[in-house]
Amino acid sequence: MQFTRDDYTRRIIDVDNKIPEGEPAFLLRAQDVHAPATLRYYANLLDEAGNHEMANELRAHARQMVVWQKSVKVKDPDK
Repeated sequence: MQFTRDDYTRRIIDVDNKIPEGEPAFLLRAQDVHAPATLRYYANLLDEAGNHEMANELRAHARQMVVWQKSVKVKDPDK
């Protein structure tokens, strides 16, 4: 898999080899102030496509990010 950040590509490992080498991937971290809203937006797209179960999972994950953000300093993403 290939991330936009080279250091992520070196450090993040797919132990089950489910993501092909070179496939572009993107990681959102909870410290990114925009991550929860991004997950909620994607959840809406999934709902429109009929994938309600995954949409609900993403919304729950976004809520977990918001809770986590309340206990730490959040920031705009960096590179």
